[in-house]
Amino acid sequence: MRKEPLRYLENAKAILKKSPIENNTYTDVKYVKSACGVAYLSILEAINEVLFKKGVTKKDLPKKVEEYRKALQKYVSAHNGKMLREFDKLYDGLHIAGYYRGLIYDTAAIKDYFKATKEFIDKLH
Repeated sequence: MRKEPLRYLENAKAILKKSPIENNTYTDVKYVKSACGVAYLSILEAINEVLFKKGVTKKDLPKKVEEYRKALQKYVSAHNGKMLREFDKLYDGLHIAGYYRGLIYDTAAIKDYFKATKEFIDKLH
């Protein structure tokens, strides 16, 4: 499918465009934090789609990051830990450093995280 996760990612990019840029730095952290949060949600939406295809019901979808890790191990990374490592990297970067703490505001870094998010979604589908 991929439609809904990619829509979230496009929304994140639109939010990010609201922040002014000076010297390759986003100057309005509010927009950067929001964009990182929505980009992270695009990852969760992509994982949810995979879980739906595997027969997981909406009621049984993961609710915590630890549960998403377990679901990835069970349904995606059973023979390959690369997707779980990629998820952890994106979780730490987008969700923790970008959204919660507002520590990422370099334009190239954000661009790299968004590119990695798109690649993660593509690999899932």
